[in-house]
This record gives sequence, C-alpha cells and structure tokens, in this order.
Amino acid sequence: MSEAVNFPPVNKARLKWACRRGMLELDVLFIPFVDEAYDDLSPEKQRVFERLLTEQDPDLFAWFMGHAVCEDQELNDMVQFILNRVKV
Repeated sequence: MSEAVNFPPVNKARLKWACRRGMLELDVLFIPFVDEAYDDLSPEKQRVFERLLTEQDPDLFAWFMGHAVCEDQELNDMVQFILNRVKV
C-alpha cells in the first residue's frame, strides 16, 4: 500500500497574486479559475496548475489563445481544462 503524499496547504492569497499577470487576457482566465474551481481540483491537479503559473506570459498567452500547443501534456491538459471551465 502506498502512502499518501501530504503537501503543505496553499496560501490562497499568494496563489491569487501569482495569477496576476502582465496581460489582462491571462488575468481574466486565472483569477476566476482560482476563485471558482481551484479548490475542487485534486492535489495533483492543483500542483499542475501551480506549475502552469511558473511559465512565461508569452507562452501562456499563445497556449490559451490557440496560437501554439504546450508540449508538456500535463500543462496542456490544464490549459484545456481551464478554457473549458471558465468558458471565455
């Protein structure tokens, strides 16, 4: 039997601060997603989202606007999930 991995609790204020980007187009995706959907994600998916926030704004913009596809499958799945969930 495998042991569950316990991650430290996420500071929601810090997470929302990380969602504030240099591009309004990204802000309107990330901030509502954190408010409405982040808490419902599994811990593993929460970590993928947090990892997504470490990417550069131009890459994020290209992925979310459909100009490019992220080669990291986990991140690409999260991009698609956010786009479907937020319905921008």
